[in-house]
Amino acid sequence: MTTTSYVALLRGINVGGKNRVPMQTLRELLAEIGGTGVRTHLQSGNAVFTHEEEDALQLAAALKRRISDELGLTISCLVRTGADLRRVVEANPFPMEGVDGSRFLVVFLSGPVPLDRLATIDPAAYAPDEFRPGEREIYAHFPNTIRDSKLATLFTDRWLGLTATARNWNTVTKLLALTES
Repeated sequence: MTTTSYVALLRGINVGGKNRVPMQTLRELLAEIGGTGVRTHLQSGNAVFTHEEEDALQLAAALKRRISDELGLTISCLVRTGADLRRVVEANPFPMEGVDGSRFLVVFLSGPVPLDRLATIDPAAYAPDEFRPGEREIYAHFPNTIRDSKLATLFTDRWLGLTATARNWNTVTKLLALTES
């Protein structure tokens, strides 16, 4: 039986004392659904693991159920293969020379990018912040700050109509390195 490398991206945990999910617990829950070689990165819901399951959507649903059953929390979970994460990194449409990786986000989505919604954004109104659509992700650069960005406030579940969770470029590339090590 072959195994596939995966990345689990949980949205909105361990922020402001809400939705507490200790990383040890996350590792245990992933192991309970059959994950092997489970490693976490930071405290914000990033995990790398391998699994025999070939359907990332099934794994995301199983993890969401385990978190709900074990912790009583409803947490959105996106799961991507290591190969898909490699695609995301290689498809980055921005030149990264001189870009602060902590101010560059990849917004991971539960489905295809809603191009119709993005078409309603007037880029000039949000400059110097800028974005580019990917397949199931949006790349966004916030050269001044993410915290006060009006553009960043659009990349939410409510506005996009999809589950969305963002990671900065430093985290994305670290997760990719973990899937490949």
